[in-house]
Amino acid sequence: MEKLLVTGGTPLKGEVSISGAKNAAVAIIPACILIKARCRLENVPNIKDVKLYLKILQNLHADVEYVDEHTVDIDCTNVDSYEPLGDLTRKMRGSSYLMGALLGRFGQFSVDPPGGCDFGTRPIDQHIKGFEALGASVKVERGMIVGNSDAPLTGGNVYFDVVTVGATINSILAAVTAPGTTTIENAAKEPHIVDLANFLNAMGANIRGAGTDTIKIKGVNPDLLHGGIYTIIPDQIEAGTFMVAAAATKGDVTITNVIPRHLEIIGSKLQQTGVRVEYGVDSVRVSVDEGKVLKPINFTALPYPGFPTDMQPQLVTYLSTIKGTSTAREAVWDNRFRYVSELKRMGATIRVEGQLAIIDGVDHLYSAHVKATDLRAGAAMIIAGLMCDGVTHISEIHHIDRGYENFENKFIALGGKIERITVEDDYELI
Repeated sequence: MEKLLVTGGTPLKGEVSISGAKNAAVAIIPACILIKARCRLENVPNIKDVKLYLKILQNLHADVEYVDEHTVDIDCTNVDSYEPLGDLTRKMRGSSYLMGALLGRFGQFSVDPPGGCDFGTRPIDQHIKGFEALGASVKVERGMIVGNSDAPLTGGNVYFDVVTVGATINSILAAVTAPGTTTIENAAKEPHIVDLANFLNAMGANIRGAGTDTIKIKGVNPDLLHGGIYTIIPDQIEAGTFMVAAAATKGDVTITNVIPRHLEIIGSKLQQTGVRVEYGVDSVRVSVDEGKVLKPINFTALPYPGFPTDMQPQLVTYLSTIKGTSTAREAVWDNRFRYVSELKRMGATIRVEGQLAIIDGVDHLYSAHVKATDLRAGAAMIIAGLMCDGVTHISEIHHIDRGYENFENKFIALGGKIERITVEDDYELI
């Protein structure tokens, strides 16, 4: 298996360019199933989740061709199955979007439950609510999620009981070609939902209101959807991760190829601690003045435009060495504090009470052997390793590779000391 060795104690300095958004890519790629033409996607992140999704589409007989490392052509004209291969879909959470895409294309689907990071229960009741509003029925049969519609889908009204990114995306995908108007209320507003809607509109769909509480979709004839070229937005979470890393190492980093308004909530929390954050047209600079005394803060992870849950582990890691008491409340996932036990191995003083983490800042962290319990926790472990003296060993880094492109090399370019090594299993037969 592979590990990362992180040697800390060096402030990060320089400039880093952000890749395309993982969360947008894994929504837009299955959306291509609705389109019987060639779509060219640009600024595609070169990560494992994207490659896995493209493999899923190829298994459904889509024509997939890389133009270059970050540009891919997808033609779903010949997709002829509504049953993706379970061995693939079980490896990633974003595979749930196949339900909406296949329902919109074929009026039915049969998929294995999605995999990916484990943050606790992943109910699909709101997804089902959206599908049922369009005239479909969904049930679980022998461990498979099966959806079908006896009659063609038609537009309907959906009101989500909770704000949910996944169900919002799935309802959009299912409704694009459903005759009539579909209204989604209490919709999620994340940037990648807006990007999905913009992609579909560029290919002939009629979606309005993405990025607000209410989304309206006028169903179009499937034959009116067409191919085209679309550029995926920059990754808000990757950018935020480098923002926090710059602050945590008391460095000075300019992050380029970003949409600054997507980063304002992250920047505001860093500013509250005393960090300098400066926004450009498509960049943000994060620096810490020499001798600056940083302050503890309280924050809550919420749906957009609140502080992103995907940035919660990174910010908690940064706060772990700020004198005083900070708090972090998780209002999205029910089991996202599993990484805290890894930070404690490094000397952090954090106690978790339900969905609340109470962080008592320590003087410094210590290097240790830790693991990436999930994708964003893996990024947090890298930040933790860069914050302390000595060499931190990070295992289970396959989580990191799922969602960050060329991650350690970007840190290395900023002065971080990171080495990827291959080791045998951590046990030996005697």
